[in-house]
Amino acid sequence: MSALALFGGERAKTKPFPQWPQYDTREEEALKEVLHSRVWWRTPGTKTLAFEREFADFHGAKYGIAVTNGTHAIEIAMEGCGVGLGDEVIVPDYTFVATASAVLFAGALPVMVDVLPDTYCIDPDAVEAAITPRTKAIIAVHMGGHPADLDRLVAIAQHHRLALIEDSSHAHASEWRGKRIGTFGLAGTFSFQSSKLMTAGEGGIVVTNDDEFERQARSAHDCGRLPGEWFYSHYHYGSNYRLSEWQGAVLCAQLTRLDDQTALRHRNGRLLDQMLGEIEGITPQTLDPRCTRNGQYAYIFHVDPSAFAGISTARFIEAMDAEGIPHQASYPPVHRLDVFQNGEYRKRLHPDHAQAEHTFLQQSFPNTERAAWEAVWIPQYAFLGDEDDMQEIAQAFRKIQAHAAELA
Repeated sequence: MSALALFGGERAKTKPFPQWPQYDTREEEALKEVLHSRVWWRTPGTKTLAFEREFADFHGAKYGIAVTNGTHAIEIAMEGCGVGLGDEVIVPDYTFVATASAVLFAGALPVMVDVLPDTYCIDPDAVEAAITPRTKAIIAVHMGGHPADLDRLVAIAQHHRLALIEDSSHAHASEWRGKRIGTFGLAGTFSFQSSKLMTAGEGGIVVTNDDEFERQARSAHDCGRLPGEWFYSHYHYGSNYRLSEWQGAVLCAQLTRLDDQTALRHRNGRLLDQMLGEIEGITPQTLDPRCTRNGQYAYIFHVDPSAFAGISTARFIEAMDAEGIPHQASYPPVHRLDVFQNGEYRKRLHPDHAQAEHTFLQQSFPNTERAAWEAVWIPQYAFLGDEDDMQEIAQAFRKIQAHAAELA
């Protein structure tokens, strides 16, 4: 086996991965249509409205509210389910900051809990243990495209009368028991940022089947207006989270590919599961049998240093990049972020919360820590390739293992 590319050898990956984002004449024609229409604003337009309906229908939802980005989608969801000052919302400690910061934006306290060691999704037992009289909602993150345990979480939410919000920024078209995610809880939120499974550079959407939630959330996203009322009537607190016609047009085109792309990503992910399962020290994210389709925003796997001459995860990633296999940064634990450790988050809270001791600041989150510092992510566009691409990924890892002593 040739020398590591990091030390001058040939790269294991010889064929380029597919480029991302993907587009063709569908996006070009949709953008021209918006340009020539001179209707670039969402309010009188048709493109974003059409996208809302098509995306919601694709995920089995009655309503879709397109917004400026995925962070704003969670903020709108907090408004839609009435989360406010003095409330608590349970979130996983292993997620992007927006899952927690959207709770702070509402004036509520994000209560972090650990994740499961195999799927890296929120631990339902930890959720139950964290519920207090102030708990208003649970946010479940479908990590890397793999759904959280929706059976348990739905039951917990119903038993305690809590809103369940699915943070589905990684999970467009993912399925749980054959049903697309996003409507198992009160609402689902999605992102269309550039790395996501479909993209307009930025953008987001909230989907729901609940009439009252939709009315409140849509009002909040459009300056407190209500449908059918005078344009300058503002009934609730709201801001301007409206998505433009440009992005609505692009996303309509992107949606036409999502089903086929998801099937391909899922198939390649399962193929790589088999290949990497044969390499000592590499453990892919578990696929729960109830997950009937993984959108595969990222392929996540754990590296055991003892099988790689004791090298660090960072050193493994350095060698992997040199071999031509891209990586995407994992998330650090939310409770370790500066905004929480320096106390700045308290400025957003009710005085009772602001002055209280918060155990999550010092609590142990072993599964989150392991995921944050020992897991490696391969980005989703690599899984739009073919079987040869998966073979080359596995070959690169076997090569790194064979030369691990040199890396050490």
